[in-house]
Amino acid sequence: MKREIIATKNAPQAIGPYSQAIRAGDTLYLSGQIPLDPLTMEMVQGGIAEQTRQVLKNLGAVLEAAGLGFRNVVKTTVYMTDLSQFVEMNGIYEEAFSEKPARATVQVSALPKGALVEIEAIAVVS
Repeated sequence: MKREIIATKNAPQAIGPYSQAIRAGDTLYLSGQIPLDPLTMEMVQGGIAEQTRQVLKNLGAVLEAAGLGFRNVVKTTVYMTDLSQFVEMNGIYEEAFSEKPARATVQVSALPKGALVEIEAIAVVS
């Protein structure tokens, strides 16, 4: 199976030894995105709503670099540092996904750079 690294300057550059995404066959595995502005590599200002919007913007840029969109996403995992903010995050998340992928949402003790939310995804060519 052919593997292809997907990278774009429209999403934050990897801050470790990983790729923004890997395409393996007809499946795209997107690394978790946190709310970094890709131009400054700084966290966006604001709370869970602003951070979720930036995370989804970053995921969208990686999907676009692969020639895909949110409609191609079949599974996400959402990591949050405070599940009491789930309703607000979920409202922003729902705006991006007209076709609802499978999802898991878990609370974690901490995320890179103090982020409140991180989302990873799996997409397929359809």
